[in-house]
Formats: sequence, C-alpha cells, structure tokens
Amino acid sequence: MEQYIIKGGTPLNGEVEISGAKNAALAILAAAIMTDETVTIDNLPDVRDINVLLKAIEEIGAVVNRVDRHCVKINGGTINSVVVDYEHIKKIRASYYLLGALLGRFKKAEVALPGGCEIGTRPIDQHIKGFKALGADVLIEHGMIKTNADELEGNHIYMDVVSVGATINVMLAATLATGKTIIENAAKEPHIVDVANMLNSMGANIKGAGTDVIRIRGVEKLHKTEYSVIPDQIEAGTFMFAAAATNGNVLVKNVIPKHLEAITAKLLEIGCAIEEYDDAVRVIGVEKLNNTQVKTLPYPGYPTDMQPQIVVTLAIATGTSIVTESIFENRFKYVAELARMGANIKVEGNTAIIDGVNQLTGAQISAPDLRAGAALVIAGLVAKGFTTIDDIKYIHRGYENFEVKLRALGANIEKVNSEKEAMTFKLKIG
Repeated sequence: MEQYIIKGGTPLNGEVEISGAKNAALAILAAAIMTDETVTIDNLPDVRDINVLLKAIEEIGAVVNRVDRHCVKINGGTINSVVVDYEHIKKIRASYYLLGALLGRFKKAEVALPGGCEIGTRPIDQHIKGFKALGADVLIEHGMIKTNADELEGNHIYMDVVSVGATINVMLAATLATGKTIIENAAKEPHIVDVANMLNSMGANIKGAGTDVIRIRGVEKLHKTEYSVIPDQIEAGTFMFAAAATNGNVLVKNVIPKHLEAITAKLLEIGCAIEEYDDAVRVIGVEKLNNTQVKTLPYPGYPTDMQPQIVVTLAIATGTSIVTESIFENRFKYVAELARMGANIKVEGNTAIIDGVNQLTGAQISAPDLRAGAALVIAGLVAKGFTTIDDIKYIHRGYENFEVKLRALGANIEKVNSEKEAMTFKLKIG
C-alpha cells in the first residue's frame, strides 16, 4: 500500500508551479461532449479524478486523444450510449456533470449515482429540481439517476441552497434548451465562470457567471473550441499554508491572485507577509503565527476545501483559534489524526477550538479524504521526527505530483510501497 513518509522540521523555500483546477476541468470535460466536433482542452491536471472521467467518456463512445499529460482532444460525435455505468465513475462526485451534458445534447441520460463522500452527504436535490424545471423527468432506481425529456425548455430556477454542482449541471443542460433560463442564487466559484467561458467559446450564450444570477439563452448546437483550464486555487492555497506552517518562503506561480483573496486575508491575519504579482503570490512565514477565527462560506468566502489546511497551521499558532465549518457536516474527521501528533483541538458540532502548541511530533496517521490528506502532509512537514501517512490514494485524486513539488521546495518526503522502502528513506535522511 502506498504511503508518504515525511521527516519534518525543514522550512519550504523556492518556487512551485500550480496545475490546472481539478474542479473546473471535470465540468469542462463533461461540456466537451456536447458537440460532435473536436474540442481541445489544455492545462488539465494529471490526477486520478480526471483520468477516471476521461475513461468514462471513452466508454460511452467518444474519441479521447491524449495529446500529452495535460492536453486532451475529445470528439463526442461517435457517442453511442447515454448510459454511464463505468465501474470507477461512482467514486468521483463530478460524474453527475455527465447528466447535464448528455441531457442537454441528447435529451436523455443515465448516470451511476456517485457514492458516499467522506466529508458528508452532498444531496443532489437541487440538480433534480433544475432538470425538472427544464422539462425533464428524473428517476432514481437501481443506483442510477435517469433523466429524459421530449424537449428542454428554459425556465426561471431559484436554487434553495448555493450549490456549485447544481449550478454547473443546470447550466450545461440549459445551454441547449429552447428559450431563456435564469438561475437565481447561483454559486459564484471561479470554476463556474471557467465552465461558462468554455461553453461560450463553443457558441453558448451565458451571461452573469460569477454573480448570483446566471442568464442562459439556449442555442441549437455547440461547436469545436480550444480551451485552457484556470489554475487550481485549492492546490495554490495548500502550498501557501505549507509555506506559512513551515516558516518558509515560497513563490506560488501560475495562479489568479483574485481567486485567492480569502486565503491571503487569513495568512496576513496570522502574521505572514504576502507579495502579489500578476500571476503569482509569494508567502513568507514567521517564527510564531497568530491565532484567528475562520468560518467556511461559499465563494468569495473562505473555502471549505481549505479548512483542514488552516486548522493544521493554527494548531502550532499562538493562543486559541476557532474554525467553524458551515458547508459539510463531517469535515473534522482528520482532527483525531492530528491529536496523535500532539495537537490540542476540541470539536463541538461544526466548530473546532484550537489551542496552539509549540510542537507537533511525528506519528503513523491516515488520510480520511482528499483535502484533509493534504493538510496532514503539512502537519508532517512541521512535526518533529518521522510521520507516515496511509491512504494517500485520496491525495492523488486532486494533487498532481504532490510529493515531487514538495521535494523541490526542500521537503523531506517520499512515496513508499513497502516497509523496506520506508526504512531506506529513514536511513538516508537520518
């Protein structure tokens, strides 16, 4: 079983290049099958979720041509099935974007219901509400979501809760509906803007993405395009907090600083120095970090996907910090692992009360999910001695070459497959 083994205590220094945004890329890949012409997508991150979705797209008959590790050409003209039941697709939440894409183009779709998520339930009721408002019938049976419509017609849709997935899914389907669709209380995340821009480059007519009201005038068909995915704000934020926690000095390159404002604001609050450039951000750590309060919120608020990273950092800050999770109900599972490393954190409902300690110590721990896994790596980087992290498959879902990028910044981290490899690493590092 693959593990990370880390020897902590080394400040991170240098430059790191951020990959394309996983969450944007997943929806953009789904959008690519909405035309029978060839769509070229660049700046794809080479991570497991992306590769699973590409395989699923291939399974329904589309032609997928990997130009290189970060570029793919997709032609949906050969799609011969609207049933997506590829074995691994249940493991990624974004499989449901194929519903909106196939429903929009073919007026019917059947997609395997995504499995449970380690960080809590993610209901799809707003997706269903949106599809029904466009005139589709929706049925869930035998683990499949089935949708079909004689015709999709634009409508006025109010989202009961701000949902990134539902906003994107309804936007995909409405792109090829007749008439005008208005999505109110829409999510505003950068990847929603990216998906809308990509669809517009294919001939869609979408206005207002990035605000809470999106207006879509349906078009008859979409055409080929070449599109480059935006940088990943969560990967960028993870490296920014890794720099802060290790008292390092890291230039995080290939980012859009505006997308990082909520993260940057918290880093400044806890005492770090920040230098912003057109497409890069430098984070300079300090010996002793300050405490703060954080509440996760939909964009442009502080992202739930960055909650574990700030908790790990605050675990070694001065004083008491409070972090409130308002998006997912199960997002503090990793706190038990941090406690094994000496962190002093008490969880009450959806709030973590963190009393900063002087030092974390290495331990054998396990990654419970993607973002918590990355945060536990940061904990390992600051801890005294060796830390071993199991279940790093979660981390590979969303971070490309994570350990390689960290090593380039001076981290002592290795991916190992056996006890022997782990011992070799320990002897080498000393």
